[in-house]
Amino acid sequence: MPVQGQVAQSSALFLRIEPDSRAAGMGNTGVAMADDANTMFWNPSGLAFQENTRVGLTHANWLPEFNANLFYEYLVGTYHVEGIGTFGGNVRYLNLGETEIRDPSGNVLGVSNSFQLAVGSSYGVKVSERLGVGTSLRFIYSKLTSGTREGIGDGSAYTFATDLSALYRSAPFSLGGADATFSTGLNISNLSFRIGPALTIDFDEYNSLTFATDFNKSLVSTDREIVDGDTARVGNTGFQALFDSWGTASGQIGRNDEATSLSVLQQFTAGTGLEYWYSDLFALRFGYYYEHPDNGDRQFLTFGAGLRYNIVGVDISYLYTAENESPLANTLRFSLLFEFQ
Repeated sequence: MPVQGQVAQSSALFLRIEPDSRAAGMGNTGVAMADDANTMFWNPSGLAFQENTRVGLTHANWLPEFNANLFYEYLVGTYHVEGIGTFGGNVRYLNLGETEIRDPSGNVLGVSNSFQLAVGSSYGVKVSERLGVGTSLRFIYSKLTSGTREGIGDGSAYTFATDLSALYRSAPFSLGGADATFSTGLNISNLSFRIGPALTIDFDEYNSLTFATDFNKSLVSTDREIVDGDTARVGNTGFQALFDSWGTASGQIGRNDEATSLSVLQQFTAGTGLEYWYSDLFALRFGYYYEHPDNGDRQFLTFGAGLRYNIVGVDISYLYTAENESPLANTLRFSLLFEFQ
Protein backbone atom coordinates (compact mmCIF):
# COMPACT_ATOMS: atom_id res chain seq x y z
CA MET A 1 0.00 0.00 0.00
CA PRO A 2 1.38 3.49 -0.78
CA VAL A 3 2.91 5.28 2.19
CA GLN A 4 0.50 8.20 1.89
CA GLY A 5 -2.43 5.79 2.03
CA GLN A 6 -1.01 4.16 5.15
CA VAL A 7 -0.46 7.44 6.94
CA ALA A 8 -3.94 8.64 6.01
CA GLN A 9 -5.46 5.56 7.63
CA SER A 10 -3.15 5.80 10.66
CA SER A 11 -3.92 9.51 10.97
CA ALA A 12 -7.65 8.76 10.87
CA LEU A 13 -7.17 6.88 14.15
CA PHE A 14 -4.81 9.46 15.65
CA LEU A 15 -7.14 12.36 14.84
CA ARG A 16 -10.11 10.53 16.38
CA ILE A 17 -8.55 10.65 19.86
CA GLU A 18 -10.83 12.96 21.79
CA PRO A 19 -8.62 15.78 23.09
CA ASP A 20 -10.65 17.33 25.90
CA SER A 21 -11.83 15.96 29.21
CA ARG A 22 -15.24 17.62 29.16
CA ALA A 23 -16.59 15.88 26.05
CA ALA A 24 -14.69 12.69 26.89
CA GLY A 25 -16.58 12.55 30.20
CA MET A 26 -19.86 12.67 28.26
CA GLY A 27 -19.33 9.63 26.05
CA ASN A 28 -17.29 11.56 23.46
CA THR A 29 -20.05 14.01 22.54
CA GLY A 30 -19.19 17.51 21.40
CA VAL A 31 -20.35 18.33 17.87
CA ALA A 32 -23.42 20.25 19.11
CA MET A 33 -21.93 21.48 22.41
CA ALA A 34 -18.97 23.25 20.81
CA ASP A 35 -18.70 26.24 23.16
CA ASP A 36 -15.07 26.36 24.34
CA ALA A 37 -11.60 26.34 22.78
CA ASN A 38 -11.75 22.58 22.16
CA THR A 39 -14.53 23.15 19.63
CA MET A 40 -11.90 22.92 16.87
CA PHE A 41 -11.82 19.14 17.29
CA TRP A 42 -15.57 18.60 17.42
CA ASN A 43 -16.98 21.37 15.27
CA PRO A 44 -14.96 24.44 14.21
CA SER A 45 -18.16 26.39 13.49
CA GLY A 46 -18.54 26.64 17.28
CA LEU A 47 -15.87 29.34 17.08
CA ALA A 48 -18.49 31.59 15.48
CA PHE A 49 -20.25 31.94 18.85
CA GLN A 50 -17.07 32.69 20.86
CA GLU A 51 -15.73 36.20 21.34
CA ASN A 52 -13.31 35.88 24.26
CA THR A 53 -9.70 34.75 23.89
CA ARG A 54 -9.29 31.17 25.14
CA VAL A 55 -6.39 28.80 25.73
CA GLY A 56 -6.58 25.11 26.62
CA LEU A 57 -4.26 22.21 27.41
CA THR A 58 -5.05 18.49 27.76
CA HIS A 59 -2.83 15.63 28.92
CA ALA A 60 -3.57 11.90 28.94
CA ASN A 61 -1.51 8.78 29.53
CA TRP A 62 -2.63 6.84 26.48
CA LEU A 63 -3.54 3.12 26.56
CA PRO A 64 -2.46 2.86 30.21
CA GLU A 65 -3.09 -0.89 30.36
CA PHE A 66 -0.10 -1.42 28.04
CA ASN A 67 2.30 0.23 30.54
CA ALA A 68 4.23 1.48 27.50
CA ASN A 69 4.67 5.12 28.59
CA LEU A 70 2.48 6.40 25.76
CA PHE A 71 1.03 9.87 26.22
CA TYR A 72 -1.13 12.41 24.39
CA GLU A 73 -0.88 16.22 24.52
CA TYR A 74 -3.22 18.83 23.06
CA LEU A 75 -2.70 22.61 23.02
CA VAL A 76 -5.37 24.95 21.66
CA GLY A 77 -6.07 28.68 21.49
CA THR A 78 -8.68 31.04 19.99
CA TYR A 79 -8.82 34.74 19.13
CA HIS A 80 -11.80 36.82 17.99
CA VAL A 81 -11.57 39.60 15.40
CA GLU A 82 -14.56 41.92 15.52
CA GLY A 83 -16.52 41.96 12.28
CA ILE A 84 -14.50 39.10 10.77
CA GLY A 85 -14.91 36.03 12.97
CA THR A 86 -12.95 33.85 15.38
CA PHE A 87 -9.66 32.14 14.57
CA GLY A 88 -8.09 29.19 16.33
CA GLY A 89 -4.98 27.07 16.31
CA ASN A 90 -4.08 23.73 17.85
CA VAL A 91 -1.24 21.24 18.18
CA ARG A 92 -1.67 17.52 18.91
CA TYR A 93 1.14 15.17 19.84
CA LEU A 94 0.95 11.42 20.46
CA ASN A 95 4.07 9.75 21.82
CA LEU A 96 4.16 6.11 20.70
CA GLY A 97 7.23 5.07 22.66
CA GLU A 98 10.34 3.36 21.37
CA THR A 99 10.55 1.01 18.40
CA GLU A 100 13.39 -1.42 17.75
CA ILE A 101 14.97 -1.23 14.31
CA ARG A 102 16.06 -4.61 12.92
CA ASP A 103 17.76 -5.77 9.74
CA PRO A 104 16.28 -8.53 7.51
CA SER A 105 18.07 -11.12 9.67
CA GLY A 106 16.42 -9.86 12.84
CA ASN A 107 19.49 -8.19 14.31
CA VAL A 108 18.79 -5.07 16.36
CA LEU A 109 20.22 -1.98 14.67
CA GLY A 110 18.99 0.60 17.14
CA VAL A 111 15.97 2.21 18.75
CA SER A 112 13.71 4.89 17.29
CA ASN A 113 11.24 7.18 19.05
CA SER A 114 7.84 6.97 17.33
CA PHE A 115 5.24 9.73 17.38
CA GLN A 116 2.45 11.44 15.50
CA LEU A 117 2.02 15.21 15.27
CA ALA A 118 -0.81 17.36 13.93
CA VAL A 119 -0.84 21.16 13.58
CA GLY A 120 -4.11 22.83 12.65
CA SER A 121 -5.86 26.15 12.20
CA SER A 122 -9.59 26.89 12.28
CA TYR A 123 -12.01 29.69 11.50
CA GLY A 124 -15.66 30.22 12.42
CA VAL A 125 -18.13 32.97 11.58
CA LYS A 126 -21.85 33.61 12.05
CA VAL A 127 -23.95 33.71 8.90
CA SER A 128 -27.04 34.55 10.95
CA GLU A 129 -27.86 35.09 14.62
CA ARG A 130 -28.45 31.36 15.15
CA LEU A 131 -26.22 29.70 12.54
CA GLY A 132 -22.45 29.50 12.41
CA VAL A 133 -20.16 27.87 9.85
CA GLY A 134 -16.51 26.95 10.14
CA THR A 135 -13.54 25.24 8.58
CA SER A 136 -10.22 23.72 9.64
CA LEU A 137 -7.00 22.70 7.96
CA ARG A 138 -4.53 20.26 9.55
CA PHE A 139 -1.07 19.01 8.69
CA ILE A 140 -0.33 15.53 10.06
CA TYR A 141 3.13 14.03 10.36
CA SER A 142 3.83 10.42 11.38
CA LYS A 143 7.23 9.17 12.45
CA LEU A 144 6.92 5.45 13.17
CA THR A 145 10.59 4.51 12.83
CA SER A 146 13.85 5.92 11.48
CA GLY A 147 16.42 4.92 8.91
CA THR A 148 15.80 3.97 5.30
CA ARG A 149 15.34 0.27 4.54
CA GLU A 150 14.69 -1.39 1.21
CA GLY A 151 11.00 -1.65 0.38
CA ILE A 152 9.95 0.20 3.53
CA GLY A 153 11.15 3.78 3.24
CA ASP A 154 12.32 5.99 6.07
CA GLY A 155 9.36 5.28 8.36
CA SER A 156 7.81 8.74 8.13
CA ALA A 157 5.05 10.31 6.08
CA TYR A 158 2.63 13.21 6.10
CA THR A 159 -0.85 14.08 4.96
CA PHE A 160 -3.47 16.83 5.25
CA ALA A 161 -7.02 16.95 6.57
CA THR A 162 -9.71 19.60 6.35
CA ASP A 163 -13.14 20.19 7.91
CA LEU A 164 -16.33 21.91 6.81
CA SER A 165 -18.90 22.37 9.55
CA ALA A 166 -22.09 24.06 10.70
CA LEU A 167 -23.71 24.69 14.08
CA TYR A 168 -27.27 25.84 14.78
CA ARG A 169 -28.41 27.14 18.17
CA SER A 170 -32.05 27.85 18.88
CA ALA A 171 -33.46 30.80 20.76
CA PRO A 172 -34.44 29.98 24.37
CA PHE A 173 -37.84 28.33 24.68
CA SER A 174 -40.02 26.98 27.48
CA LEU A 175 -39.89 23.26 28.26
CA GLY A 176 -41.93 21.99 31.20
CA GLY A 177 -41.73 25.34 32.91
CA ALA A 178 -37.94 25.62 32.49
CA ASP A 179 -35.89 27.55 29.95
CA ALA A 180 -34.25 25.39 27.28
CA THR A 181 -32.06 25.72 24.20
CA PHE A 182 -31.49 23.21 21.41
CA SER A 183 -28.46 22.93 19.15
CA THR A 184 -27.37 20.62 16.37
CA GLY A 185 -23.97 20.32 14.74
CA LEU A 186 -22.42 18.79 11.63
CA ASN A 187 -18.74 18.34 10.83
CA ILE A 188 -17.49 16.75 7.60
CA SER A 189 -13.80 16.18 6.95
CA ASN A 190 -11.87 14.06 4.49
CA LEU A 191 -11.34 11.62 7.38
CA SER A 192 -14.68 11.49 9.25
CA PHE A 193 -18.34 12.51 9.35
CA ARG A 194 -19.87 13.66 12.66
CA ILE A 195 -23.40 14.82 13.46
CA GLY A 196 -25.46 15.21 16.62
CA PRO A 197 -27.92 17.24 18.74
CA ALA A 198 -27.78 18.70 22.25
CA LEU A 199 -30.48 19.99 24.59
CA THR A 200 -29.76 22.23 27.59
CA ILE A 201 -32.39 22.83 30.28
CA ASP A 202 -31.94 25.64 32.82
CA PHE A 203 -34.12 24.70 35.78
CA ASP A 204 -33.28 27.88 37.67
CA GLU A 205 -30.38 30.31 38.01
CA TYR A 206 -28.23 27.64 39.67
CA ASN A 207 -29.04 24.27 38.09
CA SER A 208 -28.79 23.18 34.45
CA LEU A 209 -28.66 19.85 32.63
CA THR A 210 -27.43 19.07 29.10
CA PHE A 211 -28.23 15.96 27.05
CA ALA A 212 -25.99 15.35 24.01
CA THR A 213 -25.51 12.65 21.38
CA ASP A 214 -22.88 12.24 18.66
CA PHE A 215 -22.84 9.90 15.66
CA ASN A 216 -19.50 9.49 13.91
CA LYS A 217 -18.31 7.57 10.84
CA SER A 218 -14.81 7.18 9.44
CA LEU A 219 -14.49 8.31 5.83
CA VAL A 220 -11.33 6.28 5.29
CA SER A 221 -12.08 3.06 3.43
CA THR A 222 -12.50 0.05 5.74
CA ASP A 223 -12.44 -2.60 3.00
CA ARG A 224 -9.86 -5.32 3.64
CA GLU A 225 -8.17 -7.98 1.54
CA ILE A 226 -5.12 -10.22 1.77
CA VAL A 227 -1.98 -8.43 0.54
CA ASP A 228 1.32 -10.36 0.59
CA GLY A 229 -0.11 -12.78 3.10
CA ASP A 230 -1.36 -10.11 5.50
CA THR A 231 -4.78 -8.58 5.99
CA ALA A 232 -4.64 -4.95 4.84
CA ARG A 233 -7.06 -2.10 4.33
CA VAL A 234 -7.64 -1.23 0.71
CA GLY A 235 -9.64 1.37 -1.15
CA ASN A 236 -9.49 5.10 -1.53
CA THR A 237 -8.49 7.63 1.08
CA GLY A 238 -8.71 11.40 1.02
CA PHE A 239 -11.52 13.24 -0.71
CA GLN A 240 -12.55 10.32 -2.91
CA ALA A 241 -13.39 8.35 0.25
CA LEU A 242 -16.03 11.00 1.03
CA PHE A 243 -18.12 9.24 -1.57
CA ASP A 244 -17.00 5.61 -1.84
CA SER A 245 -16.82 4.89 1.92
CA TRP A 246 -20.62 4.91 2.29
CA GLY A 247 -21.20 1.38 1.06
CA THR A 248 -20.95 -1.98 2.78
CA ALA A 249 -17.40 -2.62 4.04
CA SER A 250 -16.18 -6.03 2.91
CA GLY A 251 -13.45 -8.35 4.13
CA GLN A 252 -13.88 -7.59 7.84
CA ILE A 253 -12.83 -9.98 10.61
CA GLY A 254 -15.73 -10.62 12.98
CA ARG A 255 -15.89 -11.43 16.69
CA ASN A 256 -15.13 -15.11 16.10
CA ASP A 257 -12.33 -14.45 13.59
CA GLU A 258 -14.77 -15.16 10.78
CA ALA A 259 -15.09 -13.16 7.58
CA THR A 260 -17.94 -10.68 7.71
CA SER A 261 -19.05 -7.32 6.31
CA LEU A 262 -20.33 -4.08 7.80
CA SER A 263 -23.39 -2.16 6.71
CA VAL A 264 -23.24 1.64 6.69
CA LEU A 265 -25.10 1.85 10.01
CA GLN A 266 -22.72 -0.64 11.61
CA GLN A 267 -19.80 1.59 10.62
CA PHE A 268 -21.14 4.44 12.78
CA THR A 269 -20.10 4.92 16.38
CA ALA A 270 -22.51 6.50 18.86
CA GLY A 271 -21.89 8.45 22.05
CA THR A 272 -24.39 9.94 24.45
CA GLY A 273 -23.87 11.92 27.61
CA LEU A 274 -25.24 14.09 30.41
CA GLU A 275 -23.74 17.17 32.01
CA TYR A 276 -25.01 18.81 35.20
CA TRP A 277 -23.85 22.30 36.20
CA TYR A 278 -24.34 24.02 39.52
CA SER A 279 -24.12 27.81 39.31
CA ASP A 280 -21.62 27.58 36.42
CA LEU A 281 -19.02 26.62 39.03
CA PHE A 282 -19.11 22.83 39.33
CA ALA A 283 -20.06 20.12 36.83
CA LEU A 284 -20.68 16.37 36.91
CA ARG A 285 -20.71 14.28 33.72
CA PHE A 286 -21.66 10.80 32.60
CA GLY A 287 -21.68 9.09 29.21
CA TYR A 288 -21.74 5.90 27.18
CA TYR A 289 -19.91 5.10 23.94
CA TYR A 290 -20.78 2.30 21.51
CA GLU A 291 -18.98 0.81 18.52
CA HIS A 292 -20.25 -2.27 16.68
CA PRO A 293 -18.44 -5.47 17.77
CA ASP A 294 -17.24 -6.12 14.20
CA ASN A 295 -16.03 -2.53 13.79
CA GLY A 296 -13.64 -2.27 16.72
CA ASP A 297 -15.95 -3.18 19.62
CA ARG A 298 -15.15 -0.16 21.77
CA GLN A 299 -17.89 0.02 24.38
CA PHE A 300 -17.37 1.91 27.61
CA LEU A 301 -18.79 4.21 30.26
CA THR A 302 -17.31 7.63 30.93
CA PHE A 303 -17.36 9.85 34.00
CA GLY A 304 -16.19 13.40 34.45
CA ALA A 305 -16.17 16.52 36.58
CA GLY A 306 -15.33 20.17 36.05
CA LEU A 307 -14.62 23.37 37.98
CA ARG A 308 -14.78 26.98 36.79
CA TYR A 309 -13.47 29.94 38.76
CA ASN A 310 -12.73 33.37 37.35
CA ILE A 311 -10.70 32.80 34.15
CA VAL A 312 -9.63 29.22 34.97
CA GLY A 313 -11.39 25.94 34.21
CA VAL A 314 -10.32 22.41 35.17
CA ASP A 315 -11.83 19.21 33.76
CA ILE A 316 -11.12 15.55 34.38
CA SER A 317 -12.58 12.42 32.79
CA TYR A 318 -12.31 8.69 33.43
CA LEU A 319 -13.06 5.82 31.06
CA TYR A 320 -14.40 2.53 32.42
CA THR A 321 -14.63 -0.68 30.40
CA ALA A 322 -16.28 -3.94 31.46
CA GLU A 323 -13.31 -5.82 29.99
CA ASN A 324 -10.30 -5.44 32.26
CA GLU A 325 -7.94 -6.32 29.39
CA SER A 326 -9.14 -3.46 27.19
CA PRO A 327 -6.21 -1.13 26.37
CA LEU A 328 -8.54 1.86 26.92
CA ALA A 329 -9.45 0.81 30.47
CA ASN A 330 -8.75 3.38 33.20
CA THR A 331 -7.87 6.17 30.77
CA LEU A 332 -7.69 9.52 32.57
CA ARG A 333 -7.69 12.91 30.85
CA PHE A 334 -6.86 16.24 32.49
CA SER A 335 -7.71 19.57 30.85
CA LEU A 336 -6.97 23.19 31.74
CA LEU A 337 -8.87 26.09 30.18
CA PHE A 338 -8.24 29.82 30.41
CA GLU A 339 -10.71 32.44 29.20
CA PHE A 340 -9.74 36.10 28.86
CA GLN A 341 -12.18 38.94 28.29
